[in-house]
Amino acid sequence: MAWKVELSATAERELSKLDPQQSKRILKFLQERIAKLDNPRSIGKAPQGSRLGEFWKYRLGHYRLICKIEDERLLVLVLRVGHRKEIYH
Repeated sequence: MAWKVELSATAERELSKLDPQQSKRILKFLQERIAKLDNPRSIGKAPQGSRLGEFWKYRLGHYRLICKIEDERLLVLVLRVGHRKEIYH
């Protein structure tokens, strides 16, 4: 079962501001790891805190991806991309 990965406008903007090498690494991770999983929750974690309960996070080095997983559409929507020091603010 293949999942579709989409980036929100905010995530695209944040990704474009990163170093090109990091951007490629993140996109490769999304396409080669996340999209090919049967269950995208098998890697990553739910963020801590009550207001973040419906989201999912993935760690990639010092960078974090905040996503929303829509099971009925087989969609992983990337909402935010950023350095671990800045992503949760």
